[in-house]
Amino acid sequence: MSQMPRQAALPTCPSCAEPLDAGDRFCGACGYDLSVVPPSPDDHPTLTMNGSALPAPSQTSGAVREAGEDRRAQETPPGAPAAPGAPAVSGVSGVPGDPGTADVSGAPDVSGVSGVSDVSGAPGVSGVQGAADVPGAPGVSGVRFDRPAEPDEYALQAPDPRVAAEAAVAAESAKVCVACRAGRVDDDGYCENCGHAQPRERDHMELESGPIAAVSDRGLRHHRNEDAFGLGCAALPDGSPALVAIVCDGVSSATRPDDASLAASRAASETLLAALPRGTHPQQAMHEAIVAASHAVNALAEEPATAREHAPHQNAPACTLVGSVVTAGLLVVGWVGDSRAYWVPADRSSPPARLTEDDSWAAQMVAAGLMNEAEAYADERAHAITGWLGADAYELEPHTASFKPDRPGVVVVCTDGLWNYAEAAEEMAGVVPPDASARPLHSARVLVGHALDGGGHDNVTVAVVPFPAPVQGAGSA
Repeated sequence: MSQMPRQAALPTCPSCAEPLDAGDRFCGACGYDLSVVPPSPDDHPTLTMNGSALPAPSQTSGAVREAGEDRRAQETPPGAPAAPGAPAVSGVSGVPGDPGTADVSGAPDVSGVSGVSDVSGAPGVSGVQGAADVPGAPGVSGVRFDRPAEPDEYALQAPDPRVAAEAAVAAESAKVCVACRAGRVDDDGYCENCGHAQPRERDHMELESGPIAAVSDRGLRHHRNEDAFGLGCAALPDGSPALVAIVCDGVSSATRPDDASLAASRAASETLLAALPRGTHPQQAMHEAIVAASHAVNALAEEPATAREHAPHQNAPACTLVGSVVTAGLLVVGWVGDSRAYWVPADRSSPPARLTEDDSWAAQMVAAGLMNEAEAYADERAHAITGWLGADAYELEPHTASFKPDRPGVVVVCTDGLWNYAEAAEEMAGVVPPDASARPLHSARVLVGHALDGGGHDNVTVAVVPFPAPVQGAGSA
């Protein structure tokens, strides 16, 4: 934008800095004699970088010469008045005999001055434009006055949109701590601000597959989630649907329990989903699925002998398993260990039931008649399991059972992280929402929340499977 020209500042008294009027020979404030030449500055003056060499002081005897600068001399009109008490140097062209050249014989040497403009009342030579300061030259302050006028406003540069986009992407990609909500999360999964360990992928998992759903959570006491689950839907040879749910609980005292549960859940669910469409009976398919899961866990223990020598305290990976297959008229469950399956009718007009029996010390005491159920499960040895999947397990004995319920309901397939807080079938039915068949994921979340509210001492995993298996696309237009 255009700028208004700046007005030249009035000269001031070198003694008291009071403003002076044109033609003043003495300061009206302090009486300073303005005809006195001020002393030269102690610092080194600034030299004009115009590319021309400055003549030595001895070469300018009482006259001002600057070769080849006649054009600059024309910038100062001839005959301009000189400052009172100062040498007349106006209209200098540097050419002897030029009409516009004033006689400056006997004046102080001022080398390199061209285009001098006079300021009345200023001591020495003031208002110099394009002047080169020479050390020791009186009247030259060493300040350049040929700088362009500064604008009153500066245009703001628009931000680079690429920089803003990159900053936005970096902010989105940076993970923020779930605890303090301020620090960034490093590559190891810890907050750089408060040091809090961040949730892992398996700390909380949710999955809804058609009409069935499952939720798994690390709980409030464990440092990792050692549970796993597998869900799926298959079509039987007659076209009717079959729903599959597998839940596994890693044995914490074993090595790599999280890997064991994951391997078992995958192997069992994949085996069921492959066998059912071929026409294999659901109970036989469940048995084969448990055997396949056992082989998958056993394979985790296959390691070089040297690894055992360096870590003799490690034992084979192990886990428990419980699963269900639901068709249009049949309910099949299978298990090894102490994970459970419950039947909860939709109308609650008939009693709920527990469909599995634990492979545990407490169950053996009850079966032998040595303790009642309350006494056995109150013992500290109650949860010691007597059956599991793993290379160091006893002879594998898969348990399977089939049922034909006469009314609709849901099957709750869960680990002990849930049933520890709803052990009896009536307690479990009291926690399951009435609309569990229509909202399986919501119901699974409610059940996991019940365990966390109760203390969350263990990993919690639950799958909700409606019975009978609804026909795919039923109710759609």
